[in-house]
Amino acid sequence: MYELAIPWLLFALPIPVLVWWLLPPHRETSASIRLPFFDKVAEAAGVTPTEGSVVARRSLLQAVVEGLAWVLVVAALARPQFVEPPVEKTEPQRDILLALDLSQSMDTKDFRAPDGSVSARVDTVRTVVSDFVVKRSGDRIGLVAFGDAPYPLAPFTMDHALVRTMIDGLLPGMAGPRTAVGDTLGLAIRMFERTTVPQKVVILLTDGNDTASRMPPLKAADIARSKGVIVHAVGIGDPKATGEEKLDTETLQAIATKTGGRYFFGGDATQLAGIYDVLDQITPKDQKTISWRPRVELFQWPLGAAATLLAGWYLASGLTGLVHARKAAS
Repeated sequence: MYELAIPWLLFALPIPVLVWWLLPPHRETSASIRLPFFDKVAEAAGVTPTEGSVVARRSLLQAVVEGLAWVLVVAALARPQFVEPPVEKTEPQRDILLALDLSQSMDTKDFRAPDGSVSARVDTVRTVVSDFVVKRSGDRIGLVAFGDAPYPLAPFTMDHALVRTMIDGLLPGMAGPRTAVGDTLGLAIRMFERTTVPQKVVILLTDGNDTASRMPPLKAADIARSKGVIVHAVGIGDPKATGEEKLDTETLQAIATKTGGRYFFGGDATQLAGIYDVLDQITPKDQKTISWRPRVELFQWPLGAAATLLAGWYLASGLTGLVHARKAAS
C-alpha cells in the first residue's frame, strides 16, 4: 500500500499558476536599434527615448517540462512511502517466578498417585510444575531452587523449554539440606527489580519450615508487598511432623495473606496437580500486542525524475542554441 507522509504539501501544486497570475511578468531590457548617432536623430525628431523591455516567453514544451518537474518535486516533498504489511509482537505482562524447595526432605517417598503407587515428593513436583510451565505460554518464567540458600537457575524468560529442562534436572539436596524461605523471597524481590512488567507473581513451594534464612520470612513478605509482588504459597510436607521436617503452615498462610496471594496444601499428586490448575486459573494470561507497519521511503524516485527531466531539457536547449549559433556564424 502506498501513501504520502505529508499529504498537505500537495496544496503547493498551484503555486506556479498563482505566481504567474498575481505577479507582473519579468522584463528584460534590450536595445532595439544600435546607431552611433541615435541621440541626435531622436533630438531632431523631438522624441525623448526611454528604455524598452522584452517579456521572456516560454515555449509550450518548456512549460510542460518545468510544470511536470514542479509536480515531481512537490510529490517528493510529500514523502511517498510504501507501507508494508503490519508486523506484530506480543509482549508478556506478567513474570512468574517458580521457587522450589530442594531440601533433603524432598526425597521423602510419601506422594501417592491416582494409580496407588507412591513416589518421592520431588518426582511429583517435577511433573506437575513442568506441566504448569507448558500452560503459561504467554508469561515469562523464572526458576529458583532453594535449600540452605536460594539459587537462581533460570532468569525470567520466554524460553520455556529451557525452564522445563532445568526442572527435570532438579535433585533433592542439591541446594543443601535445610530450608531458607525468607532468603528466597528476598532473592525473588531482587530479581523482580530488573523487570518492567506490571504483574509479578511468586509461586513458592516448600515441604518444611524456615531453618536457614538470615531474613525472617514475614519481613520478606512485607517487603514483597511494598514492591507489588504477589506470593502464592504451596505446602506439601507433613504439618504433624517435628523439627525441620514440619510444614510451617501458619507462616506460609501469613506470607500469602500479606502479599495478596493464596495458600494451598497438597497432600498427594492429585491435590498438587489441582493446586497448579487453580493457580493457572487465578493468574489468567495477560499479554500486550504491539503492532507497527514498516515504511519504505520513495521520495528519491520523483526527486530524481525531476532532476533528470530538467537536466535533460536544459542540456537539449543548450545544444540546440549552440547549433543555431554555429549556423548563423557560417
